[in-house]
Amino acid sequence: MQFHPRLAFEPLRSQFAYQSEALKVQLEYLQERSPFYKRLFKEHHIDVRNIKSADDLKFIPTTSKSDIQEHNWDFLCVPDKMVKEYTSTSGTMGRPVTIALTEHDLDRLGHNEHQSFLCSDGLPDDIYQLMLTLDRQFMAGMAYYMGIHRLGAALVRTGPGLPAMQWDTIKRLQANSIVSVPSFLLKMIEWAHEHQVDLKHAPVQKAVCIGENIRGADFELNALGQKICNDWPIKLYSTYASTEMQTAFTECGAGTGGHQQPDLIILEILNEHGDALPAGEYGEVTITTLGVEGMPLLRYRTGDICAHYDTHCSCGRFSRRLSPVLGRRQQMIKYKGTTLYPPAIFDILNNIPFIKEYVVEVFTNELQLDEIRLHLNTPLPVDECEMKLRPILQSALRVVPLLQFQAASTIHEMQFPAGSRKQVKFIDNR
Repeated sequence: MQFHPRLAFEPLRSQFAYQSEALKVQLEYLQERSPFYKRLFKEHHIDVRNIKSADDLKFIPTTSKSDIQEHNWDFLCVPDKMVKEYTSTSGTMGRPVTIALTEHDLDRLGHNEHQSFLCSDGLPDDIYQLMLTLDRQFMAGMAYYMGIHRLGAALVRTGPGLPAMQWDTIKRLQANSIVSVPSFLLKMIEWAHEHQVDLKHAPVQKAVCIGENIRGADFELNALGQKICNDWPIKLYSTYASTEMQTAFTECGAGTGGHQQPDLIILEILNEHGDALPAGEYGEVTITTLGVEGMPLLRYRTGDICAHYDTHCSCGRFSRRLSPVLGRRQQMIKYKGTTLYPPAIFDILNNIPFIKEYVVEVFTNELQLDEIRLHLNTPLPVDECEMKLRPILQSALRVVPLLQFQAASTIHEMQFPAGSRKQVKFIDNR
């Protein structure tokens, strides 16, 4: 496959034409090599030759993570000897699945992340500090590593955690860019305040933020993003991706959504009936990978709820942009007549100065209804905290969940359970 890094700068009609041709190649490949999709086409009487453009995707059924969990190796399109890397999903919403990559897929992954760093104003002179794991079958860490190398920039692999070590490395090596979960940046800020680090004159100028929203639906910084920028005057860039899609949607400097890479992925936003939604309407992110050799995906429903926008961006790209994630379809909570997603609760708690750490738990009560319990750590006396917190929650959510106050060590154990490679802030016990 030839990559087309400038395709995002071409009009949408040119992008659509390219994707329609690439889709035909993909369908023929799946028909020939994929046990799963071969079976799906047969069961639904689909002749792939009748799919003439990306608009015809609507005639093909969608797939989901449960399909990969149940039939993991039926998605593999190459012999085992062609697999050069095995990665896996985190398994936070079920058992993890393995994604196998060929040499070509690794090359594609590096191209994807190179384009992402260019989009987020990356330069060859930058020094990136990677505050995330590069082991434990974690695709993202490997992708960032390869993308930065292709950018021509330098990198420092510090891994997650340990603010003291991170600041020492920044000081010694003058890293001007970081890749991190944004909530960890609050830990960095807290340590800096305690140890008289002058944040305004620190070398860091920008951060690529992964795994958590830093913006609301209006693209303004949310509580987490504001907290970071109020204390640390750096530029924040959000990025959205998953192991399965092997492609990232990354913000440019305009901060108005993650740009689609049209040579690598087809994007659909679908409602609950599987119908494509127009720009600006929220539905489930559904993707078709282009150019993946090992485990291509066709109309894969990610479970994430977003909207897309197709207006011309000030950065010069015409590619579609993806909104911040409203929530996950499986995580939708029906609570006392109100529909909630965990990120909305996170945003409220992030904006409350006397809540230091938290975990949101949802479970089924004795009436078989959704119940929410907030596990909270606060320096205030419990009675005082509860008195201050209840009216804030009532005003913001229109309901007050159950409150349970915990020691910092207990919250830490809940956020970092054994075997997890990501911080956990939402536990679904339904």
